[in-house]
Order: sequence, then C-alpha cells, then structure tokens
Amino acid sequence: MKLLLLGLTTAAMFSVHGVDKSAVNPPKNRSTLPAPDPNNGGLKLVEGFSALTFADNLGKARHMAIDPTTGTVFVKLDELKNGKGIVQLRDTNGDGRADQTVTFGTYTGTGAGIYNGYLYASADTAVFRYKLTNGKVLAGAKGEPIVTGLTLQRQHASKSFAISPDGKLYVNFGAPSNACQEQDRTQGSKGQDPCPLLESYGGIWVFDANKLNQKQSDGKRYATGIRNAVALDWNTANNTLYALQHGRDMLATLYPNQYTNEQSAELPSEEFLMVKEGSDFGWPYCYYDHFQKKKVLAPEFGGDGKTEDRCAGKEKPIMAFPGHWAPNDLLFYTGGGRNAFPDRYKNGAFVCFHGSWNRAPLKQGGYFVAFIPFGSDGRPSGDYEVFAENFAGVAEPGKPGTSANAGKPNLVSPADARHRPVGLAQGPDGSLYITDSVKGTVWRITYNGKKS
Repeated sequence: MKLLLLGLTTAAMFSVHGVDKSAVNPPKNRSTLPAPDPNNGGLKLVEGFSALTFADNLGKARHMAIDPTTGTVFVKLDELKNGKGIVQLRDTNGDGRADQTVTFGTYTGTGAGIYNGYLYASADTAVFRYKLTNGKVLAGAKGEPIVTGLTLQRQHASKSFAISPDGKLYVNFGAPSNACQEQDRTQGSKGQDPCPLLESYGGIWVFDANKLNQKQSDGKRYATGIRNAVALDWNTANNTLYALQHGRDMLATLYPNQYTNEQSAELPSEEFLMVKEGSDFGWPYCYYDHFQKKKVLAPEFGGDGKTEDRCAGKEKPIMAFPGHWAPNDLLFYTGGGRNAFPDRYKNGAFVCFHGSWNRAPLKQGGYFVAFIPFGSDGRPSGDYEVFAENFAGVAEPGKPGTSANAGKPNLVSPADARHRPVGLAQGPDGSLYITDSVKGTVWRITYNGKKS
C-alpha cells in the first residue's frame, strides 16, 4: 500500500504498502532517539538496533500505514474492537510512543496504505479511502468506495494491496481453495483441470486508485497462478510489483503414499515473486520445491513430486523459503530520515512471517521478521537474515540454535504464540514499525549503532 504526494521529488513521491518510503521534510538537526524498552519490547534484534512498544492491546492487528509528514500510524484490525476496525495512533509528546488513539471504520480486513493524500483501507469485500487532513482522518469521515461488491470467501479472503506511483491499485484475490480439487482438502479428490477459480481468483487484479465504485469486472487480471499473496509491495528502485505467496497445504495428509510428514512440513516453498503483467506462477497445477530448485506438477494433476510437465514453463520465484511460514507483509526499505538504518538496508526487503499451522507433527516455523538484501537488478543479492525474532515467546525456528530459543519449549500451535508479526511500515524518520495479530502490539525499531 503506497503513496504519491504532489510537489515531492521522484524519489520521495510515495509510500509503498502503506509505508512511508521516503524522508519527507526530516528535521535538520538529529534529535535524540526515543528510549527503547529495557528488553526491546520482548524482541531479539540484530546488534545495533533497539525496539520500544509504540502501542499495545489494539486488537487483532493486520497491515498498517504511516502518514509521511506527521508520522500518524493507521492500523487495520481483523476483528472489530468497540465496533471499529481502524486505529489511528499519534505520538504528540515526542517520546516515540503513541499517546493519542482514535478509532473509526466499521469493517474488518487487512490492507492499509497511503496515496495522494488519502488513507486506503480494505475489507474482505472492498477497498475504501479516507481524506487526510494534517495527516489525520477527521471525526465522522466516511470511507469512499474504490473497489466494492466483491464476493466474501471463507478462505484467503483478505484484500491486501499495493499502489504504484502512477496510481494503479494492485489487489490480491486469494483463491478460496487449497489446490482446486473437485472436493477441497479431500483425500483422493482430483484437481479441476482447467481450474475455474482462476477466472476470478488466484491472482492479482489492477484497478485505478483514483476512481470510485469499481467492480472486479472494471479491473484487469494483472498476474495469475498465485494461491494467496497477503504480502505485496511496490519497489521504487526498479518500479516493479513484488509479492510473497502462501503455498498449498496438506501434501502428506492428502497423499500419504507420496509424501512424508517431513516433506509436507517443508513443501511447498513459500515463494518470493517478482510480478510483471501477464505473469503466471502456476497455482494450482504446480508448486515450487526449493530442494530441487524447480516447479513440479501437483499431485492433484498427476504429479509425483519430481515431474515438471507443464510446470517447466511457469515463472519461478526470486527466492524461496521453507513451507508454511506464512509471509504476511513485505516492505522495501528506502532509508532517509534522522533515524535511518545503515546503507546496507536501503532498497532491501523486510518480510513478516506470521507463522505456520501446517507443519505438524513437526515443529512450527516462521514467527519472525527477515531482511533480504537486494541488488541493482531487483533480485536478492544474498540469503535472508533473521532481523527480529522472539515474537512467539517460545522456541521458534528462525535460524536453528539462536539464543532466543534457548531453554524454551517448542511451539506446537499458533494458539500458543504470545505474538505473531503481521504488518510492516517505515516511518518518516526511517524507523521500522511491526504489528502483531495476537494482542495488537506495535513495535518501533530504531538503529542506535555506529553508522557505516
């Protein structure tokens, strides 16, 4: 979710994924960093970084957006709290923590972003926008419908989105299915070929971010073969859309003669996608196997875990992660601001892994924020790094053997997690914000080490 502001330079024009991607009017004199929490809000961070609890107990938080001039934080909720689904947070005394809270909007959902002086927010059946006045949504403001009339589905319904600088709104239409079987998630049920869901789901649709009352039919299918992409962001460094896909589930459950529990826990890969117009990433016919480094035919369509068949021509991810980590947000960090991170982070990607449920009986995975360095070609220039962890409060597999896991019981179920990271945003001063879907905690991370 992104933003475009008139009168700014090209580099400072917008905020992607609801995140300020630029240093808009930074103070001339570097101010004192806000004091971090003694325990960094419970997080374990890369050396040189500190965290504080910006807000807490908001509810089931999802994505967020930050106004680039005032730093006002907007958090979307997946469950109404006191009848409201959007939280507006402001730090009015400059201590780095929210001290003013306003709620509005009467719908739940995931997406949040800022573009051209408006806050954009999504329900599972629509995308709305609210006029910003001095960085705030005024009391009584009504949401204007940008995309509306979408059908509510029971699976993968969240309408996460991204907005490009030229005003195109890219919306995730997750497939309401695991693998497009004739009977969903049923052992022995064949895949529908061709899959009828791909006509309306399983991809990314593009709309006009400035036009009201659009239906799905007014948009255009931009990319297909994506089961569900909750994490979307527009990368200004190469003017391209990126997404991370949630891979299909239950390989061993549905096909016990073909897959072991160990294989089913690790596969299919969670895919980091560079999305171009017309891209086809292969769902439901194909999935990516990071061990074999290829896309293979899904068992519902006659695959045996090795055969490529039609999948040889599908687009591959630019990076792959172990299965079921649930990447739920993506942010390309642009730097800038008095609290900017070191230069190596500029134009790199942060990814929130919300955490798995489908790795049982093996250990669950995810529950951390990763950083991926990027090169000038718009692709990762190195492996992922665990940037922030210990959200779950019990042993969580970021990198094996990390000190955050020492002496803790294994995480058995997502319900046991103390926190689950879900949303990312960059503040106008360069701070990184992270939301949590369990309690509704918002952390603010700053760099206090030596600048390179």
